[in-house]
Amino acid sequence: MPPREKPDLNSRLHEVPHQPGVYLMRDRLGKIIYVGKAKDLRKRLSNYFQPARSRMADLKTRALIKSIWDFEFHTVRNEPESLLLEGKLIKEYRPKYNISFRDDKRFLLLKMHPGEPWPRFHLTRTRKDDGARYFGPFAHSGSLRTTLHWMQKQFGLRSCRPLVPTEVDYRHCHNDVIKNCCAPCIGRIAQADYLKKVEEACDFLDGRFRDHLKEIEAEMHQAAAELDFERAAEFRDMLMDFQRTLKPTRRFTRGRGTPSDQIKPLEDVRELGEVLGLTHPPAVMECFDISNISSNHIVASMVRFKDGVPDTANYRRYRIKTVKGQNDFASMAEVVRRRYSRILLEAGEAAPDLLEGNQEPTVEALRRLASHLAEHPEDIKSKKPFVRMPDLIIVDGGKGQLSSACEELQRLGLHSQPIIGLAKEHEEVHLPKETDPIIMPHTMGALKLLQRIRDEAHRWANGYHQILMKRRIGESILDDCPGISPAKKAALLTEFGSVARLRRLTPETIARLPGVSLKLATTLREWLDTH
Repeated sequence: MPPREKPDLNSRLHEVPHQPGVYLMRDRLGKIIYVGKAKDLRKRLSNYFQPARSRMADLKTRALIKSIWDFEFHTVRNEPESLLLEGKLIKEYRPKYNISFRDDKRFLLLKMHPGEPWPRFHLTRTRKDDGARYFGPFAHSGSLRTTLHWMQKQFGLRSCRPLVPTEVDYRHCHNDVIKNCCAPCIGRIAQADYLKKVEEACDFLDGRFRDHLKEIEAEMHQAAAELDFERAAEFRDMLMDFQRTLKPTRRFTRGRGTPSDQIKPLEDVRELGEVLGLTHPPAVMECFDISNISSNHIVASMVRFKDGVPDTANYRRYRIKTVKGQNDFASMAEVVRRRYSRILLEAGEAAPDLLEGNQEPTVEALRRLASHLAEHPEDIKSKKPFVRMPDLIIVDGGKGQLSSACEELQRLGLHSQPIIGLAKEHEEVHLPKETDPIIMPHTMGALKLLQRIRDEAHRWANGYHQILMKRRIGESILDDCPGISPAKKAALLTEFGSVARLRRLTPETIARLPGVSLKLATTLREWLDTH
């Protein structure tokens, strides 16, 4: 296939506003290769397409500029928001030209659990569903730490770790002496009064206590008037930290992003339906991807898009069970069979009276059933929610993966189910029983929609791989040994370091560990010798 001509991106710069935001660069295959942020999007993006920029840049930047075939942008309200959104997108897409934010480290949050008797504020990077109040994330960690330290001193909040501090903890703490804590550990303050201070601190973090900032600003001016410029500079820096920390920002959740201003999902869905020659736009689409980074864990993902946007509640992950080794075709057949055989089974349980004796094709019968149950949900007989068949199935791959999926659909009686394959090499769309693929222009919204679905399926599969790998790291051969509980396994590995070292020890040496009898140690050694 001859290479496509590189599009002229300078003509699109007039669409870019002079606002802060994040931009994404794509290569000729539509893959995101770089994510960046800017105070002024138009100025930043125009730099990429100036000939002088390419000649003066380093090798990495020149390679990036040469690879850019398309871009998109997201506008935000301020610079901290652009930093948060940039980090979120880099973690999702892991572009090859980005270095920062590629690890799993997250921005800092402030956590306070109102259920504790004496709540405290502390830093964390993970938001959990544990009933605690979280503030953030915050883009500037240094400013956040300064704000937290001032807030603890201003409101007299404790910073010690014990859930219920006592006099024993007071002996090892000097915060009360230097007036940084109201000392609830020795009863210097009633619990009700302490909780009021905590609530005031929460209001301050929510931006409802601006009087404190005015007081600090007044102290700064007073120090400057007294020619105490060093103290005035400290107040100035503190105000800047507060403004950075308390500036309102939106929280960008990983994996649940909204489309940018440039993306028009419904138009892309209609265009895709016209290109594929479907009888109606594919409002519901499901895409499958196989991930076999290693032969230990072969997994598959299924993502569902509704009206052109992710329907994350209906995402699914699968561990391949019947395929040995790395075989994408057989793996795709298994996951398609498991997905749609289950939908057929649940449809029969949901409305057996409506499907019994029906003579129309299975796909049309399921669509009619979905429409009927949407209008009459009281007719659903089973307790499980009814899942409708998608209007279009997408498999990540070429003719081989598509053929395997079609064979399974035929076996299930889903003969008229629309399905396509999306090949990565040239972004070709393959249709069943068609020799030549459909090649869409790179600028077409329908192709970009397919790329978004495929990239989301790939991200979902890779995320499952990471979960399994982390779980594998925590596993041990000791998990299968009779008589070895998780607590004993942890004690053995803590004491002796590794399973390899345990293999070299005698049962008598292992039995010296408290809680491990000689009989259990003998059983353990026999197990290790045979496994």
